[in-house]
Amino acid sequence: MNRIQFFPHTPLIPTKKQAVVATERQSFRDELTKAEQTLKISKHAQQRLQERNIHINDEQWEMIGQKIVEAKQKGVRDSLVITDEAALIVSAVNQTVITAMHREEAQTQLFTNINGAIII
Repeated sequence: MNRIQFFPHTPLIPTKKQAVVATERQSFRDELTKAEQTLKISKHAQQRLQERNIHINDEQWEMIGQKIVEAKQKGVRDSLVITDEAALIVSAVNQTVITAMHREEAQTQLFTNINGAIII
């Protein structure tokens, strides 16, 4: 005796609604990933950047953020980040710039409680 089985018809091309939902999910994932990699600046660090007239362009901020994510993945908690113009203390745990100073000013400082350094 032969059986006839019913297989539900599923279209090969997703409907508009399915495509929109998939796009929204991907957009949310992208935004979540982006938010996780966004570097925050504490009020104290923002004041120091303004007081000391330190300017870091968007490209450098992005690079610093990427390096902090890498450092966090390697177990770094607090890092000294040195650029051409500035020295920053950054918490890799919560991806926040804690303080900032000119690079020349940093040469005479002793940095404690850091377990990583990033030179850009």
